[in-house]
Amino acid sequence: MRKDLVCGVVLLSCLLSLSMCEPNPPTWPKNVYIFDPATPSTTQAAIDAVFAENGGNSPPDNGQWSNSRYALMFMPGTHAVTVDVGYYTSVIGLGKTPQETTLQTLRCQNGDFDYTVGALNNFWRSAEGFSTQSYTLWAVSQAAPMRRVVISGNMDLYQYNYGCCAGYASGGYLADSIISGTVTSGSQQQWLTRNTNMGSWSGSVWNMVFVGCAGGLPTANCGSPTPFTLVTATPVIAEKPYITLYSGKYNLVIPKVEYNKVGVTSNYDNANTVGFENVFVATETDTAATINAKLDSGLHVVLSPGNYNLTESIVINNKNTVLLGIGFPTLISTNGNPCITVASVDGVRVAGILVQAGKIEAPVLVKWGTTDYSGDSTNPGFIYDLFVRVGGDNDPFEYQVSADTMLEVNSGNVVIDNTWLWRADHYVGGGIVYNSMNPAKHSAVMNGNDITAYGLFAEHTLQDMVLWNGEGGRTYFFQSEYPYDVTQANYGSPGYAAYRVNSTVTTHNAWGVGVYSYFRDYSVVVNSGIATPGTSGISFTNSLTVFLNGMGSIQHVVNNNGDAVYAIGMQEWLCSSN
Repeated sequence: MRKDLVCGVVLLSCLLSLSMCEPNPPTWPKNVYIFDPATPSTTQAAIDAVFAENGGNSPPDNGQWSNSRYALMFMPGTHAVTVDVGYYTSVIGLGKTPQETTLQTLRCQNGDFDYTVGALNNFWRSAEGFSTQSYTLWAVSQAAPMRRVVISGNMDLYQYNYGCCAGYASGGYLADSIISGTVTSGSQQQWLTRNTNMGSWSGSVWNMVFVGCAGGLPTANCGSPTPFTLVTATPVIAEKPYITLYSGKYNLVIPKVEYNKVGVTSNYDNANTVGFENVFVATETDTAATINAKLDSGLHVVLSPGNYNLTESIVINNKNTVLLGIGFPTLISTNGNPCITVASVDGVRVAGILVQAGKIEAPVLVKWGTTDYSGDSTNPGFIYDLFVRVGGDNDPFEYQVSADTMLEVNSGNVVIDNTWLWRADHYVGGGIVYNSMNPAKHSAVMNGNDITAYGLFAEHTLQDMVLWNGEGGRTYFFQSEYPYDVTQANYGSPGYAAYRVNSTVTTHNAWGVGVYSYFRDYSVVVNSGIATPGTSGISFTNSLTVFLNGMGSIQHVVNNNGDAVYAIGMQEWLCSSN
């Protein structure tokens, strides 16, 4: 087809959809880099400058509370560069398949070479959509995602620097990838791997979960020293939307829903492709009203890196809409408002966003649908790589931030594919949070039926961390830490749990649910890490509790089942329970 006819077809499509055509290519802000493989020296200089600002170990965890956000996007081709990945940085290949974009080396080192910190604070960074022929170091924590990568060689998920031990690490998430060699987890406390083909896996600490993976998998086992949970197939998934670039034009690729998926994606044509003529690229200067007008007109939205101070919610009213963040765009609630609200519509995809509480208490920060909407199992909604924080970037002795619930899912048939929901235990400048400062009640409340979660990380909230009220819920991997700064009176005695299935629920299934305690300030005794109705339709496989440090105890794993943990080094697994 002639070029002028192609342009005419695109224009007609925009007009028929009653939306204005957006420019393609868009005007990217300066913190979005588009790297050409023909200019490696220029690329390397830009990468190094970003990392100098937002990464490295001198000072330790450099950039953790930076206001800078970056998307490093690599055109298809071979890039002779070393990519060090720091905070608030997304590394993105722009090919349709990961093999089309090759990076010489990808590396994420410990943020602190003191092994007692190591990679524990290496969060808010991501890598996706490329291949590499080199050994890869990816020492990360708290759900920092790696997706759609092909590594011809070995990958370590931890780093040894010096002294007695490897740096501590508390990851992590790997999906839809191929690693030809050995993945070594080393000091990683826990990890979720989904739909990945690997040569082999080496290492385990407390909770390693594999869903829909293939290749040299470890042998399934409950408990120490090899706590491996294997689930044969991923029951329902649509891979995360992504961006491609060919001949100067950008496209948004939206993979279709797959069922009982085993192994990595093999057919990259099983997707819908939308030109950026129908995608609005937002910047941090855009208001929620501007973004909502674009969404209501039928456009998809890409949130470019930045800090979006929102006085009202971004609202998605149209089905099959994509809201995709690159470079950790941070949505800040400034008026007690949700940052994202999804109406009762099907097929919405929200991905790659950091949401932050503000000074005015928000009842909920991300709200999905209404409880009277059952959703559609053939066209579920999807949440990918969602990070929510209450506190951290503020000094709570100067002012506090708060939210009742970080994520509330009311509609049915919604799939969560990797999320970390965090009431911060420390804050900018190295301070420690005490006495329920920066309060948040719940990390997640699941009211809808048939909600599925792959990779649910929830930490430090002041009531039940995850509360499941809907029927038919499924969780594949859960990691949590109790709050450090509560008392027996305000936490232990009321009977709060890290993971609660409401007493009215009759069906619920979960695999690899881990609950850790560090009651730092006061001695707190909780009855169980997991609380359920205990009926026949409830099933928990390979659940565990861990005493990290501090005082008090967790008396049981699930309800009154499983022994207590009350001293450093104690772990308790419960292989099967309801």
